[in-house]
Amino acid sequence: MQRIFASSLILGVALVVGACGGQEQSPPDTATQATAAPATPANAMGENLSPDPGGKIIVVQMMTDEQGNNRFDPSEVEAHRGDVVRFTLKQGVHNVNFLPDSNEVKTGLPAATAMLQLPGQTVDLKVTLPEGKYYFQCDPHAALGMKGRLEVESKDE
Repeated sequence: MQRIFASSLILGVALVVGACGGQEQSPPDTATQATAAPATPANAMGENLSPDPGGKIIVVQMMTDEQGNNRFDPSEVEAHRGDVVRFTLKQGVHNVNFLPDSNEVKTGLPAATAMLQLPGQTVDLKVTLPEGKYYFQCDPHAALGMKGRLEVESKDE
């Protein structure tokens, strides 16, 4: 039995080593790379975004509190076009997703973010959405109530 296991182990290692080796790859064509870069949509989420002149940064903490509740704090946000909503991880592992299902007839929604895992990590949304209410959630914790609402208001409100 040990001999079969040892033979299987050696064969497995040989397959892994063989799969890792192979032909050298030539460097990618830089002209192709430059034209293949995707355009950034207006409502893309990013890092360290700045508000427009006169705009503000609104911080929303993402957390798992001492009782194990997953939540956005605050969960309801009012913003104007040009403001930046900064989602900051306080505790836990969370993301932000403006699901089309929850935002019927809304277009130009930002894509879901990657999972934030380290306390202090942030992801920013520069508000370029039209006036209205937009619902967002943390995908793994939505069923546990980790949902929020962004209300984009006109400048004179």
